[in-house]
Amino acid sequence: MTPTTWFKRHGLASWLLLACLLLVVFPLLFDNFRLNLVGKYLSYGFVAIGLVMLWGYGGVLSLGQGVFFGLGGYCMAMFLKLEASDPITTKIQSTPGIPDFMDWNQLTALPAWWVPFEYLPFALLAVVLVPAILAFVIGYAMFKRRVGGVYFAIITQAVTLILTVLIIGQQGYTGGVNGITDLKTLNGWDIRTDSAKVILYFVNAGLLLAAILVCGWIQRSKLGTLLLAMRDKEDRVRFSGYDVSMFKVFVFCLSAMLAGIGGALFTLQVGFMSPSLVGIVPSIEMVIFAAVGGRMSLIGAVYGALLVNAGKTYFSESFPELWLYLMAALFIGVVLAFPNGLAGLYETYVKPRIGKRKSTAAAAPVDAPAQHPAPTTHDALPPGLTVKNAERGQGELA
Repeated sequence: MTPTTWFKRHGLASWLLLACLLLVVFPLLFDNFRLNLVGKYLSYGFVAIGLVMLWGYGGVLSLGQGVFFGLGGYCMAMFLKLEASDPITTKIQSTPGIPDFMDWNQLTALPAWWVPFEYLPFALLAVVLVPAILAFVIGYAMFKRRVGGVYFAIITQAVTLILTVLIIGQQGYTGGVNGITDLKTLNGWDIRTDSAKVILYFVNAGLLLAAILVCGWIQRSKLGTLLLAMRDKEDRVRFSGYDVSMFKVFVFCLSAMLAGIGGALFTLQVGFMSPSLVGIVPSIEMVIFAAVGGRMSLIGAVYGALLVNAGKTYFSESFPELWLYLMAALFIGVVLAFPNGLAGLYETYVKPRIGKRKSTAAAAPVDAPAQHPAPTTHDALPPGLTVKNAERGQGELA
């Protein structure tokens, strides 16, 4: 197998193009401010590829991915906030050594469930495990009872609303409506500098590319085949002896973990986390990322996240009074014109033309060798054999 064939079979050509775009083109093209914006967009890419696995392959639509994005972001923000709230920095507070919003709400000690977040390894584990545990609890309770379709989507929206209200209501423990802000360092490394933001961008891009490879491997495995079969013919898969509910739980937890990682990277690059990123509206926007890019394409989902967020930034800067209407027009137009997203546009229009050109080039006539006139009967005879005798078959010599 040639390297070209291997790359095509595993779909790595598109992955390499995306890697070149993220790791070479964007850093050369944009200044630090714009590059940081692209890094913020890429953090949403984790949610988008998680939705490709959950919605595109698993057939389960979740309208509550903002919950897991927010949980991952809050876990990282808690560690960063505790590091920024050392006794020396907070000596003017009534209770030094605790986050400022706790002091404003007259807490006199750090809550016990905040204490483990003083350690970076615990915070990193929590970024992945806390969203996964919540997804497991919700998924196991719902899928074991065969709750799916629109009912599951409504339930995830309800969970999103509950968590948003809980975060805002527990202001002394979560920062309330303002969220957790004024994040400065990561293990003593100042994350607010330009060089730090560039490094975090490359970390974000590298982890996103790695996540695409992992999800692509799952799609090509037997598990990916079962997910597709479960999406199209769930009862047939169940009658074949497979536990469909646990497959759904797995892919739901996978999407939650990816969203949590995206939330943590968002917090590191932007420097805050608030409940405005957890609510129903952000969760629906995350579904739009996958829909615009193509809910069956991991690469397309990343492009969808980049396109939608870039449009959001451009419209809000250029048309501050109309940008919401323009964004709605963008969403509706893309969905109506390209039901399968940007990936479907490529598969429908671009790929067939490329294949047609290749087939035309392969079928082009090759230069034929020079044609020589066929020898006459007389020329073809050996010397000394007459035509007359040759025709008679006598073989007499002249």
